[in-house]
Amino acid sequence: MKKVIIYTIVIAASFCLPSCKKFLDIQPLDKLTGNNFFQSKEDVVANIYNLSRIVFGKFNETHFIGATGEYRSGEVLYESLSDLAPAREFVEILGKNNILNLISGGRPWDFYNFGRITDWTAYYQAIQGANILISKLDEGVPGVSETEKNSFKAEAAFIRSLSYFIMVRLYGNVVYYTDAFHSTAQPRENFVSVLNKCIADLKTYKGSIAWTYTDPSLKGVRASRGAIVALMMEMNMWNAGFDPNNANKYYQETADLGKELMASGAFRLLPINEWATVVKGRSDESLFEFYRSINYGDANTNISPVADMFLHYPYKRPEYTHRVSFAYYRGEYMQKIFQDGSDKRITTWFNEDIFADNGKFMMLKFAQNSFSTGEEDANPDNTFMIFRYGGEVLLAAEALANLGQDDESIKLVNLVRDRAQASRYSGGGGSALKDFIFYERSRELIGEGHHYFDLVRTKRILSSQWTYNVLSSDKFNRGAWTWPLSANALNNNPFMVLNEYWVNGGN
Repeated sequence: MKKVIIYTIVIAASFCLPSCKKFLDIQPLDKLTGNNFFQSKEDVVANIYNLSRIVFGKFNETHFIGATGEYRSGEVLYESLSDLAPAREFVEILGKNNILNLISGGRPWDFYNFGRITDWTAYYQAIQGANILISKLDEGVPGVSETEKNSFKAEAAFIRSLSYFIMVRLYGNVVYYTDAFHSTAQPRENFVSVLNKCIADLKTYKGSIAWTYTDPSLKGVRASRGAIVALMMEMNMWNAGFDPNNANKYYQETADLGKELMASGAFRLLPINEWATVVKGRSDESLFEFYRSINYGDANTNISPVADMFLHYPYKRPEYTHRVSFAYYRGEYMQKIFQDGSDKRITTWFNEDIFADNGKFMMLKFAQNSFSTGEEDANPDNTFMIFRYGGEVLLAAEALANLGQDDESIKLVNLVRDRAQASRYSGGGGSALKDFIFYERSRELIGEGHHYFDLVRTKRILSSQWTYNVLSSDKFNRGAWTWPLSANALNNNPFMVLNEYWVNGGN
């Protein structure tokens, strides 16, 4: 990483992620990196919010969640009768893993800016900013107590590790460092090693921060012990899929962390009829999110929310350009995962045409807080959920199933099933239970950007039983599950290499 990265952090100041009104008026990031800035607790808080803005900027500059976590396994098709239909074909290009075609210029979907996903610079800006913040806190900031210092350091460590985790799932191996004002060129490090270092790092901080916040405006918005535990669970389960010799260790750590999370009593599954509260944000179910609200003047790009692809009039306006959804989940796929007619997620999260197999399909999961007036082309102002309690309960259930603790695993699965008012799991253990948990995560987290990554880490992406876009073992091992890495990464780093599969033409 080049020295100039320290100074280019200022670029991210243009991204907006206000969490509530009192945090709108903060200093730009060019004042957050120098020795003279950290003069008060308010300066530290402003810095933490700006680091979150940097990471959220990567979600907001393109259709990030759908492109990276939902469409690459081929379950989503575009509606040829929708407005600007050729521009929506990108979902099928992703579904064929044809990313080089996706990001090449002159495409009708160029305004989605998919090429920006290949650029990891902003993540390193957030990492460098977090490193500097931790260093300055250790030096001492006026007005910050020892307890507050340790809590702030935990938040910074979370943002740092979250950035590494996002990059690992996108690019595989990454450059890892935690020192402030880093300027030495380094090669990419094996991603299992990187995540193990992140896990060890977070272990030193998680006991220094509260499980959640008493201020309701901060729940899920600021990192907490709940957010740190969720991230550690996710990283352990990712490594379990790529480090088979140590898989049981990762499963056990995930199960233990899940037990700790649930024993805290700080989070809960809200009743399904209160789903609007969950997706609006800052609920008791949120572990970490990028909170958004038009009440605070938040400006999402129209292209960024997943909801943009799966809603039509009256949830999207004007009517003449939104008579059908831009895209839909295949009817065959929806029938596979939603066979249980008692499941209230069907009627709460979708319209009556859940199996429509065309643009009549709507996913109302993210439409609970839609605009009621006006003809502007705007999406509902829901939060960008990163980690949610229901997802982590199922991740703990998956870990327990892999440890052979089927009874305990089934109990956790049925917590999520009960919330959905779906029939309880009554099948056997072993592979049947593991398969059911995979589908339950597909149901519970649909549209939240986890499905493709679950396919990759469990290696189900290698089988047509689980995906429409099967990767051969050879392609998988050469990194076909990753994204291409921008050639900008080569600048000023003689040790840098790009991703082999994409350098060789994506075949």
